[in-house]
Amino acid sequence: MQKSLQIIGMGIATSLSWLTLQAAGAAEFPSKPLRLVTGSAPGGGSDTVARTLSEKLNERFGQPVLVDNRAGAGGTIGADIVAKAPPDGYTWLVATSSSMVVNPAMQKLPYDVERDLAPVTQISTVPFILAVNPNVQAKTVGELIQLAKSRPGKMSYATSGVGAMSHLAMELFKYMAGVNLVHVPYRGSAPAAFDLIGGQVQAAFNNLIPTLPHVKSGRLRALGVSGLARVSLLPDVPTVAESGLPGYDAMQWYGVLLPAGVPKSMVTFLHKEITTVLKMPAVRSRLMDEGGEVIGGTPDQYAKVIHTELAKWTKLVKAAGIRAE
Repeated sequence: MQKSLQIIGMGIATSLSWLTLQAAGAAEFPSKPLRLVTGSAPGGGSDTVARTLSEKLNERFGQPVLVDNRAGAGGTIGADIVAKAPPDGYTWLVATSSSMVVNPAMQKLPYDVERDLAPVTQISTVPFILAVNPNVQAKTVGELIQLAKSRPGKMSYATSGVGAMSHLAMELFKYMAGVNLVHVPYRGSAPAAFDLIGGQVQAAFNNLIPTLPHVKSGRLRALGVSGLARVSLLPDVPTVAESGLPGYDAMQWYGVLLPAGVPKSMVTFLHKEITTVLKMPAVRSRLMDEGGEVIGGTPDQYAKVIHTELAKWTKLVKAAGIRAE
């Protein structure tokens, strides 16, 4: 009995010592610069999100929070770097829906999104605008669907490239509406918008902020919002879901992930720090200026988003026969 009590006592002492060491480590974190890896070039969507976070986290941590741009392969390069980084909390990924749920749906990657990365929080969601050239004889989503059905294979839509989120947004629209529109991929969103305005193509799901001036000037006509809620910048434009395609939802989103294996206590700590920053008026304003809705959900909520969206887009990619270029 005495020996058993000694063993139990030693176990408790060891556990307390380990907890003390963990607490000491947490108190010292971060003790060196942190790296926010983003898969976009400077000025891109995830770069803007990363720099917005880093500015305030610099102040909170008292350590540099450096943005590391690793553009290329649709964000795969940056994601792979983080997936293979030490699980010590010093290397983060600021990811997009394209890199987390579209790329894995289209091709084999050097990492497994759900196995090799640990979600921390979803930062924001950004809807697309379904826009048409003003010469298109459709002023609503329903009218566009009817027009496309009357002219199968005769109307075209622009995207910023094969496998871009705007591409999958239109493929989902085609699938749910039962229409045949011809895909015209461009090298980037700017030339795609240019030809949409010029009438070389008839429709597109475009990013909200760059599209807004063209809608207000009359050079483009906005028919619908790709998310499940209207946007404050275009309050009179209905969602695609409320305009004839119930359940339609296709959003670009941003989130923060860590290498798998980071201790849960570290994930919890970083989630708290990031969500504190997301509540700051200046940060919310900056993200909303980019057309986003700030989310800041829990790690489990973000993991569920990734799992659900990965299944959704994988199913669509297979049904539409989309292949990476």
